Amino acid sequence: MSYTLARWVIGFVFRLLWRPDVTGTQNIPRTGPVILASNHRSFIDSVVIPLTVPRRVRFLAKAEYFDGGGLRGRATAFFFRMVDAVPVRRENQRDALASLDLALQVLGEGSAFGIYPEGTRSRDGRLYRGRTGVGWLAMASGAPIVPVTLIGTDRIQPIGSRVPHIHRVRVIFGEPVDPAPYIAGVAAEGGAGRARREITDLVMDRIAARCDQVRAPGYNRRTSDDGLTL
Repeated sequence: MSYTLARWVIGFVFRLLWRPDVTGTQNIPRTGPVILASNHRSFIDSVVIPLTVPRRVRFLAKAEYFDGGGLRGRATAFFFRMVDAVPVRRENQRDALASLDLALQVLGEGSAFGIYPEGTRSRDGRLYRGRTGVGWLAMASGAPIVPVTLIGTDRIQPIGSRVPHIHRVRVIFGEPVDPAPYIAGVAAEGGAGRARREITDLVMDRIAARCDQVRAPGYNRRTSDDGLTL
């Protein structure tokens, strides 16, 4: 089954059952590299975003998602292959750096790339501080960042739930963050680390502006079953 056909079939079921309220798609460039940076509330976030973005978007996904056994494992592997996810291993710091390189390669191909600046799903419902990998990617690639606010995905598939529930979801694509002024500022004044931090904080501010989550003061902690941290 092709990506287009799989997306149409799964998307039809998704729209029929979950009736998504999607706004701001005009903020997503139709061509060229773009980073979609979202809050992370549920495993199903990586299903919802590709089905609501009006172009193909690629995520990095744990390699284990492609190797699962049993009916659920095979279904998960099938989905991530159909949405053209990029399998990666995350066992040490070298793997983390390799993940950034893979993301940069996706952007270099002119594709849309999805990332969760919090790094992992929120287990207590709060919105955590963003990690600066998203700022690094934007500055290294020159790609704009579109903040994505997800509301309700934690009700569709709460942490620990294996079966999705029926609950309406909202997806809000915010005003893009252009890295060009930050890149120019680093060239003129230095301070790349500060520029990455400022970009990341601005993205998180724009996510929070439309979000129903309380903001947490620090970073989310990664656990063994979480996704990727960039």
